[in-house]
Amino acid sequence: MPAGRPAGLPEFPADGVVAVVSRRIRYNLGLFVLGYCRDFAMLIVLSPAKSLDYETPARIKTHTLPRFIDRSAALIERLRRLAPQDVGALMDISDKLAVLNVTRYADWSPTFTAANSKQAVLAFNGDVYDGLDAKLLSADELGFAQKHLRILSGLYGVLRPLDWMQPYRLEMGTRLDNAAGKDLYAFWGDDVTQLLNADMAELRQEGAPVLVNLASEEYFKVVRPKVLQARIVTPVFEDWKGGRYKIISFHAKRARGTMARYAVTHRVTEPEKLKRFAEDGYAFDQAASDATRWVFRRRLED
Repeated sequence: MPAGRPAGLPEFPADGVVAVVSRRIRYNLGLFVLGYCRDFAMLIVLSPAKSLDYETPARIKTHTLPRFIDRSAALIERLRRLAPQDVGALMDISDKLAVLNVTRYADWSPTFTAANSKQAVLAFNGDVYDGLDAKLLSADELGFAQKHLRILSGLYGVLRPLDWMQPYRLEMGTRLDNAAGKDLYAFWGDDVTQLLNADMAELRQEGAPVLVNLASEEYFKVVRPKVLQARIVTPVFEDWKGGRYKIISFHAKRARGTMARYAVTHRVTEPEKLKRFAEDGYAFDQAASDATRWVFRRRLED
């Protein structure tokens, strides 16, 4: 035993000690901040979905309009310059999907109507939205979602759940060159972040702003932390597989939507209450978490 080490004290690699202590400090700091501020202006962000459902009629008429229509129109004009083979190569999609989306760009109009649009939260139809299951939300729950939930979008920037949306495909990571730069992150610049700031400013009377990140890395990259006037919390969902916990994309996507639904149906406005989330077998793991990265784990198999 090295000189000066008290008997019974376990030996750890130096970097291991630093990592553990650092994580615990960050975690406790987060608890201090959340404990000090009991009221929060909480906003949740989700990714959109590639799959869309415009065949099922919208069950509600209530709607709002996207707030970046002029910016979306500029992107559409850029996309209209592309032939189907260009779209296919740019987005790495089949010829059939490329033709479909070229048609969508041609049909897109800056005038949104019930004939060409549908509420975003009802139009998206992927793993996240299977978990959210918005079609079963009540009018009051949709109203809560409209206030506390946002969807990041390559074409529309930021969508509220009830914003009318015309069909499109344009993932945030697409390297579509434009007047602002080489990709959509350059195109949107600070705009998406500033609109999120404005939305949280409207909630400011409810308390300290907190952004709950339930979006993918690709989409959340459009949010600029140095510009964002809020603390960020990112829930992470891990499943046990192959002898360890890991993020499994399909399950993680669905879990993000399910947590968003949990927040809406339980009217959650305090981030700490999200730690009570226990849907589909997930549970909060404090030991694996820190102040900004909250880990939820599920073990369905040995």
